[in-house]
Amino acid sequence: MRKLIAIAALAVSSLAAAFPITIEHKFGTTVIEEQPERVVSVDYNGADNILALGVQPVAIRYWYGDYEEVVWPWAHEVLTTEPEILKGDLNFEQIANTNPDVIIAIWSGIDADAYEQLSKIAPVVAVPEGMGDYAMPWDQQALTVGKVLGKEAEAQAQIDAIKQQLAGYADQHPQWQGKTVAVGNRWNDNVGVYTSHDIRPLLMAEMGFTTPEAIDAAIDGNEFWVEFSMEDLSPMDADLLMWVTASNDFSNITEIPSHRFMNAVKEGREVFLGAEVTGAFSFASLLSLPHAIDAMVPMIEAALDGDPETHADARVQ
Repeated sequence: MRKLIAIAALAVSSLAAAFPITIEHKFGTTVIEEQPERVVSVDYNGADNILALGVQPVAIRYWYGDYEEVVWPWAHEVLTTEPEILKGDLNFEQIANTNPDVIIAIWSGIDADAYEQLSKIAPVVAVPEGMGDYAMPWDQQALTVGKVLGKEAEAQAQIDAIKQQLAGYADQHPQWQGKTVAVGNRWNDNVGVYTSHDIRPLLMAEMGFTTPEAIDAAIDGNEFWVEFSMEDLSPMDADLLMWVTASNDFSNITEIPSHRFMNAVKEGREVFLGAEVTGAFSFASLLSLPHAIDAMVPMIEAALDGDPETHADARVQ
């Protein structure tokens, strides 16, 4: 799949987009006068799309995962420099010291105060007006990064290749159309699930799956994630139950009191993605998605094959 994306990228024009460009977003309007060379991303998944478009960022934000080069395995080959690593709360002095031409903040959760501080350093691109901080679909994220970098055509070519991959799997599995999927997680003592506004269910929708109405009905404030009582996970009891996990130890999920009573569990319609596939799925980038999709499909096939004894997920790794 990586070769397919590379071929698609080479097929588009290598001419840089015309600058200046203007981007509207929730905090106002940003004008980028010239094609940026020194790029900072304060997005949690920010390095991937920049690297996929042939640019080495001067600073990237650490999300999670303990890797030598900070970026995850699917990005190791394309990271050839040593960018500044932003950890914890944003350190504006640290960012300013990288002398950026632009700061990308489309999956960052920055507020108006942070935007103002960052704008004193360089032009900042944030999420569009009316969109949640972590609700921008994967393809729109990639296309926005492409526009900022003057590589919109290259970004579109890679998006098209991934959509072709997704459409191919959807065509191969017409029985998936309309089935519900719940993408859940346990964080400390909180158990919850991603709503239809999150990038993970949005990606599953491209293979035919839908989010249960009970999940979106529970939205109260934070639109991309809702929590449920550990004693009653019935709103998450979908045709397909997927767990994203930060490790390959799933005991924190299997010990949930109501877990074993869920129909999806009793009927074997459950998938544990494991740490690396969870990361690839969650980063939802031009680099990570080909890896995630190819890994997830056999897991889904086994979960929905009608045999509760078969599975092909991280439990067999």
